[in-house]
Amino acid sequence: MLASTVWGIDFPNPVGLAAGFDKDAEVVDPLLKLGFGFVEAGTVTPEPQPGNPKPRLFRLEDDKAVINRFGFNSGGLVPFVNRLKVRRASSGLQGIVGANVGKNKETVDGAADFVTGIKAVCRHADYLVVNVSSPNTVGLRDMQARGQLEDLFGRVLEARKSAAHDAGNLPPLLVKVAPDLNEQERRDIADVVMASKLDGIIVGNTTIQRPGTLTSPLRQETGGLSGKPLMEISTTVLSDFYQLTEGKVVLIGCGGVASGSDAYEKIRHGASLVQFYSAMVYHGPGLARRVTRELAACLKRDDYGSVTEAIGSAFK
Repeated sequence: MLASTVWGIDFPNPVGLAAGFDKDAEVVDPLLKLGFGFVEAGTVTPEPQPGNPKPRLFRLEDDKAVINRFGFNSGGLVPFVNRLKVRRASSGLQGIVGANVGKNKETVDGAADFVTGIKAVCRHADYLVVNVSSPNTVGLRDMQARGQLEDLFGRVLEARKSAAHDAGNLPPLLVKVAPDLNEQERRDIADVVMASKLDGIIVGNTTIQRPGTLTSPLRQETGGLSGKPLMEISTTVLSDFYQLTEGKVVLIGCGGVASGSDAYEKIRHGASLVQFYSAMVYHGPGLARRVTRELAACLKRDDYGSVTEAIGSAFK
């Protein structure tokens, strides 16, 4: 019931681990064994960098939320790619692994860093993601503007083509966007994604919003907010992208998922796949299996024979 085929890839279930947990691709296989249908490693930058000064992670326990301002702390592409190479060469290792790439803090030509990243990881991951939406790298979100995206997508698509073994078997290429986009920005991104024939959109990253429901004294810390308060915000943006792309672009729903019913809401509003990360802070590593069980129960309750049947059902 939970199995589906997306981009020609057979996913055992649609519940994945979001980027940010395994930044340096160190534990993708143990994570897959927790029950995730796929794992996204990164965000990795071309050169190593320490990230922002500590403290940079804050638990808003009463709100079941997290604020982080990590700033793409990364060991760089060389060890990241080496680990993926070793994994691919090992016998018996299975499971879907994505690679999420970013730009270094000091890089002026951000698109050049994304080209470097895509070329490096292209042959070693099942799908690729360009992350232009972290709020913790100055200027990064500016790359979500229409003109910059058109330039970026053209360059990274060409980088993927030049780096792939087989031009007829290119790994899917996605963009990860912010949940703080206004209506025109969402429309522009949808238009550019469709015109460029990008393979998908991850909606979305952490938010710089601070909903009035937050009660923790740490709520005003600088950084991106994730966890439970992001669920409604990110699902609204996901819903808009599904309608703007007329259901023709694969969407990954990310932000606030902590249960099977949350995952089901993302799917009903247009997500083919879903991801979480922050919820593990509060629910532990067994959450992946619990979410898949609960999602299956939601599908059965509503008489769906497969998860694919439920995609976008909120609009039907």
